Amino acid sequence: MKAHYCFSLAAAGLLSVSGVLAQERVVGANDPDALFHSHDPKLDANKQIVYHIYKDILEGSNVKALDQYLSARYIQHNPNIPSGHDGLRKMLSMVKPKPASEKLSAHVVSVVAEGDYVVVATVQPLPDPRNPGKTYTTTHFDMWRIQDGKADEHWDEAQLGPPPGATPSSAQ
Repeated sequence: MKAHYCFSLAAAGLLSVSGVLAQERVVGANDPDALFHSHDPKLDANKQIVYHIYKDILEGSNVKALDQYLSARYIQHNPNIPSGHDGLRKMLSMVKPKPASEKLSAHVVSVVAEGDYVVVATVQPLPDPRNPGKTYTTTHFDMWRIQDGKADEHWDEAQLGPPPGATPSSAQ
Protein backbone atom coordinates (compact mmCIF):
# COMPACT_ATOMS: atom_id res chain seq x y z
CA MET A 1 0.00 0.00 0.00
CA LYS A 2 2.82 2.42 0.89
CA ALA A 3 4.62 1.67 -2.40
CA HIS A 4 1.38 2.32 -4.34
CA TYR A 5 0.96 5.69 -2.57
CA CYS A 6 4.58 6.68 -3.31
CA PHE A 7 4.16 5.67 -6.97
CA SER A 8 0.99 7.75 -7.24
CA LEU A 9 2.74 10.79 -5.76
CA ALA A 10 5.72 10.35 -8.07
CA ALA A 11 3.48 9.99 -11.12
CA ALA A 12 1.49 13.09 -10.16
CA GLY A 13 4.72 15.03 -9.69
CA LEU A 14 6.09 13.98 -13.08
CA LEU A 15 2.88 14.93 -14.84
CA SER A 16 2.73 18.34 -13.20
CA VAL A 17 6.42 19.06 -13.94
CA SER A 18 6.14 17.99 -17.56
CA GLY A 19 3.09 20.20 -18.13
CA VAL A 20 0.99 17.31 -19.41
CA LEU A 21 -2.69 17.55 -18.63
CA ALA A 22 -3.79 14.05 -17.72
CA GLN A 23 -7.46 14.55 -17.13
CA GLU A 24 -10.73 13.32 -18.50
CA ARG A 25 -13.52 15.89 -18.63
CA VAL A 26 -15.85 15.74 -15.65
CA VAL A 27 -19.44 15.14 -16.75
CA GLY A 28 -22.70 15.11 -14.82
CA ALA A 29 -25.23 12.34 -14.61
CA ASN A 30 -27.93 12.07 -17.28
CA ASP A 31 -30.67 12.28 -14.61
CA PRO A 32 -29.29 14.26 -11.65
CA ASP A 33 -32.69 14.29 -9.89
CA ALA A 34 -32.52 10.49 -9.53
CA LEU A 35 -29.28 10.76 -7.54
CA PHE A 36 -31.15 12.50 -4.71
CA HIS A 37 -33.05 9.37 -3.72
CA SER A 38 -32.23 6.39 -1.52
CA HIS A 39 -33.97 3.17 -0.54
CA ASP A 40 -33.26 4.10 3.10
CA PRO A 41 -36.02 6.50 4.24
CA LYS A 42 -33.71 8.64 6.43
CA LEU A 43 -31.07 8.98 3.72
CA ASP A 44 -33.78 9.71 1.15
CA ALA A 45 -35.18 12.50 3.36
CA ASN A 46 -31.69 13.96 3.86
CA LYS A 47 -30.95 13.84 0.12
CA GLN A 48 -34.27 15.54 -0.60
CA ILE A 49 -33.43 18.43 1.75
CA VAL A 50 -30.16 18.98 -0.13
CA TYR A 51 -31.96 18.58 -3.47
CA HIS A 52 -34.31 21.42 -2.57
CA ILE A 53 -31.44 23.58 -1.34
CA TYR A 54 -29.91 23.25 -4.81
CA LYS A 55 -33.12 23.52 -6.82
CA ASP A 56 -35.19 26.01 -4.81
CA ILE A 57 -32.57 28.14 -3.07
CA LEU A 58 -29.36 28.05 -5.11
CA GLU A 59 -30.93 27.75 -8.57
CA GLY A 60 -34.32 29.38 -7.93
CA SER A 61 -33.13 32.10 -5.51
CA ASN A 62 -36.20 31.38 -3.37
CA VAL A 63 -35.31 33.12 -0.10
CA LYS A 64 -38.59 31.90 1.45
CA ALA A 65 -37.20 28.36 1.23
CA LEU A 66 -34.31 29.25 3.58
CA ASP A 67 -36.53 28.74 6.65
CA GLN A 68 -37.90 25.49 5.24
CA TYR A 69 -34.57 23.79 4.47
CA LEU A 70 -31.94 25.45 6.69
CA SER A 71 -31.78 25.46 10.48
CA ALA A 72 -31.98 28.79 12.32
CA ARG A 73 -28.31 28.54 13.34
CA TYR A 74 -27.09 27.35 9.90
CA ILE A 75 -23.28 27.14 10.06
CA GLN A 76 -21.39 27.99 6.88
CA HIS A 77 -17.77 26.88 6.37
CA ASN A 78 -17.33 28.67 3.03
CA PRO A 79 -15.00 31.62 3.81
CA ASN A 80 -16.91 33.91 1.45
CA ILE A 81 -20.39 33.50 2.96
CA PRO A 82 -21.30 34.23 6.60
CA SER A 83 -23.21 31.69 8.67
CA GLY A 84 -26.95 32.08 9.12
CA HIS A 85 -29.71 32.93 6.69
CA ASP A 86 -28.61 36.55 6.17
CA GLY A 87 -25.39 35.54 4.39
CA LEU A 88 -27.30 33.43 1.88
CA ARG A 89 -29.98 36.11 1.45
CA LYS A 90 -27.24 38.61 0.55
CA MET A 91 -25.59 36.16 -1.85
CA LEU A 92 -28.93 35.37 -3.53
CA SER A 93 -29.71 39.06 -3.94
CA MET A 94 -26.58 39.39 -6.11
CA VAL A 95 -27.60 36.73 -8.65
CA LYS A 96 -30.37 36.79 -11.20
CA PRO A 97 -32.95 34.13 -10.30
CA LYS A 98 -33.60 31.43 -12.84
CA PRO A 99 -37.20 30.57 -13.73
CA ALA A 100 -38.66 27.77 -11.62
CA SER A 101 -37.90 24.40 -13.14
CA GLU A 102 -39.28 20.92 -12.65
CA LYS A 103 -35.77 19.46 -12.86
CA LEU A 104 -32.43 20.39 -11.37
CA SER A 105 -30.14 22.12 -13.85
CA ALA A 106 -26.88 21.54 -11.91
CA HIS A 107 -24.50 19.07 -13.55
CA VAL A 108 -24.36 16.61 -10.66
CA VAL A 109 -21.77 13.83 -10.76
CA SER A 110 -22.78 12.00 -7.58
CA VAL A 111 -24.71 12.26 -4.32
CA VAL A 112 -23.55 10.23 -1.33
CA ALA A 113 -25.45 10.07 1.96
CA GLU A 114 -24.24 8.48 5.18
CA GLY A 115 -25.82 9.11 8.58
CA ASP A 116 -26.54 12.84 8.87
CA TYR A 117 -24.25 13.85 5.98
CA VAL A 118 -24.94 14.36 2.28
CA VAL A 119 -22.07 15.01 -0.14
CA VAL A 120 -22.77 16.33 -3.63
CA ALA A 121 -20.14 16.42 -6.38
CA THR A 122 -20.85 18.73 -9.31
CA VAL A 123 -19.05 19.65 -12.52
CA GLN A 124 -17.09 22.89 -12.22
CA PRO A 125 -15.85 24.44 -15.46
CA LEU A 126 -12.93 26.86 -14.99
CA PRO A 127 -10.89 29.06 -17.32
CA ASP A 128 -7.85 27.22 -18.62
CA PRO A 129 -4.79 29.31 -17.64
CA ARG A 130 -2.73 27.52 -20.31
CA ASN A 131 -5.24 28.16 -23.12
CA PRO A 132 -6.90 31.59 -22.84
CA GLY A 133 -10.51 31.51 -23.97
CA LYS A 134 -10.86 27.79 -23.23
CA THR A 135 -12.09 25.97 -20.15
CA TYR A 136 -11.42 22.72 -18.37
CA THR A 137 -13.56 20.85 -15.87
CA THR A 138 -12.93 19.82 -12.31
CA THR A 139 -15.18 18.70 -9.48
CA HIS A 140 -16.80 20.91 -6.85
CA PHE A 141 -17.81 19.26 -3.56
CA ASP A 142 -20.48 20.35 -1.10
CA MET A 143 -21.13 18.54 2.16
CA TRP A 144 -24.20 19.16 4.29
CA ARG A 145 -24.99 17.97 7.82
CA ILE A 146 -28.71 17.45 8.35
CA GLN A 147 -30.22 17.86 11.81
CA ASP A 148 -33.93 17.70 12.69
CA GLY A 149 -34.98 17.75 9.04
CA LYS A 150 -32.92 20.80 8.01
CA ALA A 151 -29.41 21.54 6.82
CA ASP A 152 -27.51 22.71 9.90
CA GLU A 153 -23.99 22.92 8.49
CA HIS A 154 -22.28 23.21 5.10
CA TRP A 155 -18.72 22.70 3.81
CA ASP A 156 -17.11 23.13 0.41
CA GLU A 157 -13.62 23.68 -0.99
CA ALA A 158 -14.11 27.40 -1.69
CA GLN A 159 -11.10 29.64 -1.26
CA LEU A 160 -11.17 33.16 0.09
CA GLY A 161 -12.03 35.59 -2.71
CA PRO A 162 -10.73 39.15 -3.20
CA PRO A 163 -12.41 41.94 -1.23
CA PRO A 164 -15.59 43.36 -2.80
CA GLY A 165 -14.83 45.83 -5.57
CA ALA A 166 -11.17 44.76 -5.91
CA THR A 167 -9.73 44.42 -9.39
CA PRO A 168 -7.55 41.39 -10.11
CA SER A 169 -4.34 43.46 -9.95
CA SER A 170 -5.31 45.22 -6.67
CA ALA A 171 -6.17 41.92 -4.95
CA GLN A 172 -2.55 40.69 -5.13
